[in-house]
Amino acid sequence: MERRAFFGLCGAAGGALAFPARAATPKSSDFVQHDLILDADKRIARRALVLAPTHVPPGTKLPVLVLLHGLGETGNELLGIHAWGERYGAVRAYERLRRAPVQKLYPKHPWFSDAHLEKVNAALEQRSFGGLVLVCPVTPNPHKVGPAAKTLDRYADFIESTLLPAVHAKVPCLTGPAHTGLDGCSLGGYVGVEVFLRKPKLFGTFGGVQAAFNVPSALRYAERIAAVVEAHGARSVRVGTSSEDPFRKANEAFAKQLGKRGVDHELSVPPGPHNQPWLREVGTLDMLLWHERRLAKN
Repeated sequence: MERRAFFGLCGAAGGALAFPARAATPKSSDFVQHDLILDADKRIARRALVLAPTHVPPGTKLPVLVLLHGLGETGNELLGIHAWGERYGAVRAYERLRRAPVQKLYPKHPWFSDAHLEKVNAALEQRSFGGLVLVCPVTPNPHKVGPAAKTLDRYADFIESTLLPAVHAKVPCLTGPAHTGLDGCSLGGYVGVEVFLRKPKLFGTFGGVQAAFNVPSALRYAERIAAVVEAHGARSVRVGTSSEDPFRKANEAFAKQLGKRGVDHELSVPPGPHNQPWLREVGTLDMLLWHERRLAKN
């Protein structure tokens, strides 16, 4: 895919029905917000918003989930750190999961089918949502700063050597790959898989929500992830797309190849477009529940 078209699609999550940019994660009784400005290169990343749960007893340690945002929020630190909490609906999705039964936000749209909703609520009735520490760092556009591979190397190093140690020092949380997940939306899904492949020892779960890569890349990523599993032990992968996602074909090819190679994975393809309202309705909620279930088991 030609680069301009590729990144035009990466920005599509800001399309119809998207909220205006406010760069403010909603306040919630479920979280305290920590805005971390770290000693790192601003051109790559130096800032992150940490959402530390308050609904657990003091000192309780929960798993950590690192969330990478899409192209539309690159180049602006405030938009970047607040993308998941506000634009992509992570705070409200978290609240909905904790206060089951989950209700639809946009009942006029077919994005959250009755059968899907019933399945989610059955899972929550069987075991309530325990919670996660959500870490929302600035995500760079790897093709803007310099050579993409070098930028991705530096960003992966930032997550390992600067971001995660700062999070561990700031809030009570479980550490180690069995209790640490990584996910990304659109461009963040592409950056996420590149980070995961560079630092496989950091993460026990990896996922993408409408991850922005093409079919040839998907096949290469599946092969490399299978090699990671062989070298470092089992990892769980979630492939989230939607019926109208322009990256659906690549994500489905990615999941198919993971299956052929024996990698533990889940493919999710609910109806809907590649935009923020779909994320707020179902995409982000499904993603949070999947990571919580797998990281809490470890």
